[in-house]
Amino acid sequence: MIIYENTKRNFNQAVLNNEIAFYIEQEFARHGLDHNNYKETRSWMNSLNFMRNVLDTPDIPNDVKVAIEYRIPQTCMRVDFMITGVGPSGNDNIVIVELKQWGKVKKTDNVLDHTVYSDLEGGKWTPHPSYQAYSYKRSIENYCSEVNDDHIDLIPCAYCHNLGEEYRSDIEDDIYEEWIKEAPLFLQRDVLKLRAFIKQYINAAAKDGQLLYKIDHGKIKPQKALQDALYSMLKGNQEFMLLDDQIVAYDRCNQIIEMSLADHRKRTIIIQGGPGTGKSVLAINLLVNTVKNYKEFGVYVTKNAAPKTCYQRILASQDSRREIDIKTLFPSAHAIPRFPRNKITVGLFDEAHRLQVKPYMYPGAHMIRDCINASLVSIFFIDETQRITVNDIGSVDAIREIAEEYDSEIFDGEELKLHAQFRCNGSDSYIAFINSLLQIERNANNTFDGDFKIKVFDNPCEMRDELRELNKKNNKARMVAGYCYDWNVKFHRGDWDIMLPYGFNAKWNLEDKSMWWAVDPESFEEVGCIHTCQGLEFDYVGVFIGKDLIYKDGRVQTNKYAVSKDDKTSKIRFAPDDLADQLIKNTYKVLLTRGQKGCFIFCEDKQLADYIKKTLRKVYND
Repeated sequence: MIIYENTKRNFNQAVLNNEIAFYIEQEFARHGLDHNNYKETRSWMNSLNFMRNVLDTPDIPNDVKVAIEYRIPQTCMRVDFMITGVGPSGNDNIVIVELKQWGKVKKTDNVLDHTVYSDLEGGKWTPHPSYQAYSYKRSIENYCSEVNDDHIDLIPCAYCHNLGEEYRSDIEDDIYEEWIKEAPLFLQRDVLKLRAFIKQYINAAAKDGQLLYKIDHGKIKPQKALQDALYSMLKGNQEFMLLDDQIVAYDRCNQIIEMSLADHRKRTIIIQGGPGTGKSVLAINLLVNTVKNYKEFGVYVTKNAAPKTCYQRILASQDSRREIDIKTLFPSAHAIPRFPRNKITVGLFDEAHRLQVKPYMYPGAHMIRDCINASLVSIFFIDETQRITVNDIGSVDAIREIAEEYDSEIFDGEELKLHAQFRCNGSDSYIAFINSLLQIERNANNTFDGDFKIKVFDNPCEMRDELRELNKKNNKARMVAGYCYDWNVKFHRGDWDIMLPYGFNAKWNLEDKSMWWAVDPESFEEVGCIHTCQGLEFDYVGVFIGKDLIYKDGRVQTNKYAVSKDDKTSKIRFAPDDLADQLIKNTYKVLLTRGQKGCFIFCEDKQLADYIKKTLRKVYND
């Protein structure tokens, strides 16, 4: 969707009259979109003045077209500014300009080679503007068939119009060379350089007056290069191999997808499976098959951003270009309400138990409804025992009820249930053991088989030391914790978040790295939370159990008031006691089942630690 489109002449006049922000607001209203963002309005008034100065030359004809706020159809990403026309070679061209108002920046370390630290919103990590512009180009090329069929060239660049020369060495550091080569970068004093760059590609109005219309309304279809790249990514990747009941469910899902491709009828598939049964592995394979073999538009969506970010990185094997190409397959959950009915051929909704009615800043009204409405085939991957916040409403019954409202045929048979355990060293009984240990299920097993290491530590420093050594082997050991600990570092209240006996101090996973904390080789010393590890797994996991879980009077009990007041998502502190009890235990069940080979535990409550040790002695002695 393009919000504002006009000739260069009319755009320049609107900016000169200080009316451009008013016209853009009008276009939002005309498209039926609410826009109540004062900061964004101010940014238009600021940045678009700079673009007018760049375009204010007779060498760029008055009748070339400009577009503002183009939302790439299958994403929530918006391109700031585009100029369309014909270049000296006679090709139709679109110049993409990513605009930044930053006044200060600093480079990151050599690991985060497409990220910079800017003064945006008081200071935050953000994508390098050249990387951002290039990623927009690739997203459009990968899915807009008209761009490829009509040989339309997309030329990205970035313009940091407030950034002085003293920051050039940081933002043009060698670690960003790859992205600046693809999308040249222009700073405060580079007005004439940017003008000359645009003139290389735009010196007459486009021959095709429908150029912007084509990219705005063209069919969303994955291009062959992307199809082949995805297949090769998956083919040699052991993390995504399908086994046992996963392959049965995979075949059944593809059979149902083919039915919908033939008759265009909506269908909803419900995949149920506990922790470690391979729901996400199945989802990724179905995504690749949709794009590669059916040549249709599919997406993988989770409410939690961390799993999808990690899966992108694993698929791309740390290749940033590949990561850009597949990024559009992993849109934010917040993008789903913007899709018209059935625009997505196959929607894969992982961690469906985390879906909510209207989470904070969500543009839709009901996440399950929006998923089913947007998808011809909607596939939900769910484990109702992994609900961890008061607002989580994803359930099999809720999905069935809403699918019926949309006249979507429902499939949730036995062949779509995953039972085989691929985490916890393949021990199905370990999951039952955790249910028994936490007293979630009365009749669950109180022992487990398999070569799985579980150990309780009295000293948290010793637990960290052992995990650190294990992590050196392959970067697959992490520390995690429940909702108990405050975010002191985030709110500038201290240098540490988690402070325990024996001098143990640690920080929560830092916000700028939280989405890829599970795979970032520099993140071991940070402690992960439920939102950055749910849906993911490690070889070894170390769990800090806080004062919200205790052992008293022969029972595992919970204390909702021990949950940190900084926790704004779970709302456990304000939940009824029985619901709070369930959510706290569910949270620790998730944390305790993240390991493939072992789980280490430190309990703040000594009686709880003694209870777990006693239970484990029976396990290992038996």
